[in-house]
This record gives sequence, C-alpha cells and structure tokens, in this order.
Amino acid sequence: MAVIKWLLSAGPTVMLPILLLIFGLLLGLKPGKAFKAGLTVGIGFTGLNLVIGLLTSNLGPAAQAMVKNFGLHLSTIDVGWPAASAISYGTVLGSLAIPIGVAANVILLVVGLTKTLDVDLWNYWHIAFTGSLVYAATHNFALGLVTMVVHLMWIYFLADLAAPTIQRHYGLAGISFPQGASAPGFVLALPINWLLDRIPGVKNIEWTPERIQKRLGIFGDSAVMGLIIGIIIGALAEYPVAKILNLGVSTAAVLILMPRMVSLLMEGLTPISEAANKMVQKHFPGRNLYIGMDSALAVGQEAVLSASLILVPLTLLIAVILPGNTVLPFGDLATIPFMIAVMAAVFNGNVFRIVIGGIVDMVISLLIASWAAPLLTAVAKTAHFNMKGNSSISILSDGGAWTTWMIVGLGKSFLWIGIIGLGIIALALMVWLNKFHKQTNAD
Repeated sequence: MAVIKWLLSAGPTVMLPILLLIFGLLLGLKPGKAFKAGLTVGIGFTGLNLVIGLLTSNLGPAAQAMVKNFGLHLSTIDVGWPAASAISYGTVLGSLAIPIGVAANVILLVVGLTKTLDVDLWNYWHIAFTGSLVYAATHNFALGLVTMVVHLMWIYFLADLAAPTIQRHYGLAGISFPQGASAPGFVLALPINWLLDRIPGVKNIEWTPERIQKRLGIFGDSAVMGLIIGIIIGALAEYPVAKILNLGVSTAAVLILMPRMVSLLMEGLTPISEAANKMVQKHFPGRNLYIGMDSALAVGQEAVLSASLILVPLTLLIAVILPGNTVLPFGDLATIPFMIAVMAAVFNGNVFRIVIGGIVDMVISLLIASWAAPLLTAVAKTAHFNMKGNSSISILSDGGAWTTWMIVGLGKSFLWIGIIGLGIIALALMVWLNKFHKQTNAD
C-alpha cells in the first residue's frame, strides 16, 4: 500500500513510465528499449498535461467571466477530473482501487472474459470514484469494494466492444480505451448515429476537417479556427482586446500542439504493444489482445478538437437554460475532447455529428452531475479536499457519465441487489462478446 500511495502521489506522468518499464521488461524487451519506451510515454503525457493546462488556465476563467457577465447563478462548481481523482484516491476505499483493479483484470483475462490488458493503471480512479460514492450513500464498505469490481467489468465490456471501431478510425492497432469517462460514449453514440442516418437532408451533412478547410480556405485551418473560437469566447467574457487575442492564440496553440504530444505517446507505446502481442500469440495462440490505454491517444485528432471547441460555449449555454441543472461547467471544459473521443469514432470523424452527439452528451452529463453533487461533496469532505469556499461540487466527466448514474443509483437505492444484478448483466454481456460474438476490425 505504501508503494501504491507513493505512485499515486507521483501522478500519471511518473507512475505510467515506471509501470511501462516494468511491463516492457516482463514482456522481454531489452532494458534500454523498455526504459526509452516508458520515458517517451511520460514525456508525451507531460506535454499533453501542459497543453491541457494551457487550455484550462485560459478557458476556465473566461467561462466564469461569461457566466458572471450574464448574471447567471449555478450553485455547484465543476471541479474537473484532476480534483475528482485526488478525492477518489484520497479515501481508504479508493486507495484499494489499483490492487483490486489489477487482480480483476488478470482474472478476466485468464478466463477469456476480456481482451483488454489494462496498462493505464492511473485511470483506476474511475472505479474508485463510483465505489466511494456508493460508500458515501450506503456506509457499506464491502458494497463499495464490490461496486468497483462491477464498474470495472462494465468498463472492460465497453472497451472491448468499441475497440474495433476505435482501431479502424484512429489507426490504433491493438488498442482499446478502458477509460470511465470515454468508454460510455460508445453506447450513447450508436443510437444517435442510427437516427441521423434516417433524417432526410441531415444524413448527407458531412463536416470533416479536410472538407471544412477546403470550403473555408484559411478559415478552415485548425489553428485559425482555434484563434476565431478563442476570440469569440474572450469577447463574450468582455475581456480587453489584448486578453481576447491572447486567449485566441492560446486556443490555436492547443489545436496544433495536442496532436504532436499524442504522437509522442504513440511512439513510446508502440514497442510495448508489439511485445505484448508477441507474448500473447506465443502463450495464447489465436487470442486477440488489446492494450488498454487512456483515450488521450485520440484527443489530438482535428475533428475531435474542432468539435470540442465548438462544444465549450454550447455547454455553457446548455448549463444556463437546462431545467434541473445546478452545475457550472468549469474544470472539465478542457476534458470535453476525452468525453467525446470514442463517440467521434462512431461518427467517423464527422464534426457535425460529433457536435450533435456532444450536445446530447452534455445535457445528460449536466443532469447526472447535478444529481451526483451531494454525494461527491460528502466524499470530498471525507477525503479532506479543499473546497475553496464552495458548498457544493461535482464533475462533468465521470460525475455525469450514464454508468455513474446507473451504478451509483442502483447501489444507493437497492444496495446489494442492485450492484450484484449489474454484475450479472455485465458478466452475461462479456460472455456474449468474448465467447460467442465473432468480433473483427470490420464490425
């Protein structure tokens, strides 16, 4: 536990390279190659965090200024996923998420109920999050532990289900995204895509970054689009001219720098992925293995970033006019690319459809995040989280995921019956997908 707590305190930029180094050595990579792979991934994550920090530090205050200028009052602040992960791992129950998650992943792999070998151990905070919420609602420690396992089963099912679509669209051979904020978007996007395919006129609308740039010329360039969107947000925030231009340039920089950071992640991950697949083919002939990674590998795509920037002001507008919403989007505005990354693969990079799907996702997320606010606030106080004067907090990403509402809602209302029932359903779905369903990259 002391080692785990030390790794958690170091953060994913240190934790993931160390784990990948160990993993690479176990897979038979030469020490130098394993070390370089882990270090490159760490550099990529550091760069990605810097870019996201650039977006958050500029976009967050502008969003708050916009809300203040229009005289709006929302009682719950969105503190964002970094705060939520600290809160989740800050509880006694949450600190057990990684060993429980690793054990569950190994067992599910051995019995053939998942194809995902999850090396992104930092993101076990997603199951710590739901486990802690259920514990806060029921005061049943054992139920919180079982909740984490059940949530993990759902995440692996969704990751395996979406993997062929993700691999085909993003060109990420052998990769899946077992991330709690991204994986649920796959199921949400499927009916939306089906519906849009059946609406005359709408079904023919296709906005790809290439087509947008061709139609709009220089104004369709991703950097110029970022500049324009940043300027519009700055103007709505009533910033002075210099600050408006600064926000515009910062937003443009994000669109250019983020794909380059993602390419570093992939450069480091490739030798690990290749070695893992060789090991599987040697010891488990005929089995198809996915390396589970953060959806950060997808957020650098132009379509995802362009749609995300469009969704930022739309999310603020939705928050204002949506009946029943109490959450002011703030910390997770920069997390929108992660929330829609898997959805974008379903929509095949069509920016128009990604925005439509994103709007639906934001409506659902805001309502669920509002519902989850009292529980998350209680957990934050238990973890001695600095509320910074806020009486109510939530997060838009995991706090608004439909899986959170399903798992925590049933756990809160039906206790063991609800969680065990969800576990049985997840088990049946995993058996269907990995034992009977002939899934290929063409699915």
